[in-house]
Amino acid sequence: MTRPSKDPLLQPYQLRHLTLRNRILTTSHEPAYTEDGMPKDRYRLYHLERAKAGVAMVMTAGSASVSRDSPPAFGNVLAGRDEVVPWLRRLADDCHEAGAAVMIQLTHLGYRTRWDKGDWLPVLGAGPAREPAHRAFPKVIEDWDIARVTADYADATERMQAAGLDGVEFEVYGHLMDQMFSPLTNRLDGPYGGGFDNRLRFATEVLEAARKRVGPDFILGIRYVADEDHPGGITTEDGVEMARRWKAAGLIDFVNVIRGRIHTDAALTGVIPLQGMASAPHLDFAGRIREEVGLPTFHASRIPDVATARHAVSSGLLDMVGMTRAHIADPHIVRKIIAGEEYTIRPCVGATYCLDRIYQGGMALCIHNPATGREVEGMPHVAAPATVRKRVVVVGAGPGGLEAARVAAERGHEVIVFEVADKPGGQVLLTAQSKRRAEMIGIIDWRMAQCQAAGVEFRFNTWAEADDILSLSPDVVIVATGGLPQKAGLAAGDDLTVTAWDILSGDVKPGANVLLYDDAGDHAALQAAEVLAATGATVEVMTPDRSFAPEVMGMNLVPYMRALQGKSVTITVTFRLLSVARDGNRLKAVIGSDYLRDLAQEKHYDQIVVNHGTEPNAGLYFDLKPLSQNLGAVYYSALTEGRPQPDTGHGFRLYRIGDAVEARNTHAAIYDALRLMKDI
Repeated sequence: MTRPSKDPLLQPYQLRHLTLRNRILTTSHEPAYTEDGMPKDRYRLYHLERAKAGVAMVMTAGSASVSRDSPPAFGNVLAGRDEVVPWLRRLADDCHEAGAAVMIQLTHLGYRTRWDKGDWLPVLGAGPAREPAHRAFPKVIEDWDIARVTADYADATERMQAAGLDGVEFEVYGHLMDQMFSPLTNRLDGPYGGGFDNRLRFATEVLEAARKRVGPDFILGIRYVADEDHPGGITTEDGVEMARRWKAAGLIDFVNVIRGRIHTDAALTGVIPLQGMASAPHLDFAGRIREEVGLPTFHASRIPDVATARHAVSSGLLDMVGMTRAHIADPHIVRKIIAGEEYTIRPCVGATYCLDRIYQGGMALCIHNPATGREVEGMPHVAAPATVRKRVVVVGAGPGGLEAARVAAERGHEVIVFEVADKPGGQVLLTAQSKRRAEMIGIIDWRMAQCQAAGVEFRFNTWAEADDILSLSPDVVIVATGGLPQKAGLAAGDDLTVTAWDILSGDVKPGANVLLYDDAGDHAALQAAEVLAATGATVEVMTPDRSFAPEVMGMNLVPYMRALQGKSVTITVTFRLLSVARDGNRLKAVIGSDYLRDLAQEKHYDQIVVNHGTEPNAGLYFDLKPLSQNLGAVYYSALTEGRPQPDTGHGFRLYRIGDAVEARNTHAAIYDALRLMKDI
């Protein structure tokens, strides 16, 4: 007989009539896995993976849209359509069968979307001001809009009840319900503008209409900003009072607490912090709201580890703790807690690749778990055992090579890894040298722990030649030797420049007046700019692109700007470095432009740093290629359809992955490894 656990996280929780099996939920978030606005199989299987692994509740569909004039900004579920019901019913039925409760978040985005999406209808707002993040100047809401949108909320809530969901959460932060309440955005006159009661009226009428439609037993709650943390905005006292009123009126059954604003990238990172920022910054605040409001309280804001989650519950700050990005990194957290295997949890490193991708129009992907969001494609979170044990040799112990080794060992193969350096990490070691991004080393540390537990043999400080590989009689060879920094390919003077890697590694001392020429647009340039600026150097970051650092994306750009603004750093776009020459004890740069063919400006610096991506370090691959059975070929049809690569049974198969193929990113290298090795 199994003894009941005393772990605070594993205690059941009673939310009205609903018994939740533990205290961990994935809070509402939009992974942008919809198809035509519907939560089809990719969406369903993503949530089901977490439900089967033990999470108490999946809160689906961040910002599911209730109205036609609230078009999806990032793949949102269209809750305003009747056809959503059967898709959500199947999701709910599957997750219920797995033991998890299912709710959904409903909203009208207000001005947090664009007029040129969906049906090209005007964007609504509680005033004429534009939201910087989405750039639309809204139509100021009218009385007929209020009546229509209120009915849309009630209709959508009824659809969710018909789909068999356990409840609905209304989004009251940054979206229309909050825009109508916040003094910072509400510029209305009459019954919906001005004082506290009037500004609260719209959200109250929405909740009343929804409650009337679904009855007293269907669970309704709010994810709401209880303090905007901004002069003139919603105060804590306001946040407490609104929740108390709705509680007293029987309109809500729980609160999910937010602190801050989301109207800009910089503000959004205060609500959803990145790596290098404080973990759980609003946890004590959420505890205060719980104490003063007296409703079941949920909260999620960078709670990435089990210890913090356990503290949140055991100390009485929260009733249910959200570990949402943590479950994007590892959907099996609860299962591992129950099994006493917390040490095997794949860590969320706070890279926020997941969110940055959806805000750029892609689907959410974890920087180091490529199976997340690809469950529908058969990408495994745990690789199945192989039928025949093979000898797999991996060259390179960066993220891609370690993933190849980890998956091969998990499948039961014998694995040997060569690494020229004295420790693993590859380019991640450079990244993690920046204090703010030090958590990235968790990508490496977790894989090393998994590999060592599985008996992988490592040979560090070893430059592997073809003969070294062949002497082991391998069945499969994975070349994961990464890339080396490229020079910029100037008309002259490449030899007078240094690379961003030189600055990051400390191999080259920063100059005093520096041009940092970046046409790769990735993190390396901005990390180098941080290092240079921190020494007091005057730095010009130049790019031929029309915007700088396009590969960094919005939320991750915020800490770079905070580090660079206020220092002697300028950013120049649309100019191209053409050549470099010595001019006395300085360097003369000739600068042109793709927009003006004959432009040739001259500027002087004492150091020129280039960030031009990497070129494959693939010498070993080409040495082994003619000796391999497949001649290095990857059969893309098999790879993309989830089938094994062909094996003639004669000689070894050879594959290269990650930057040894072409300059990409950490996720791409790890994904290369997983989808090859899962079938080898």
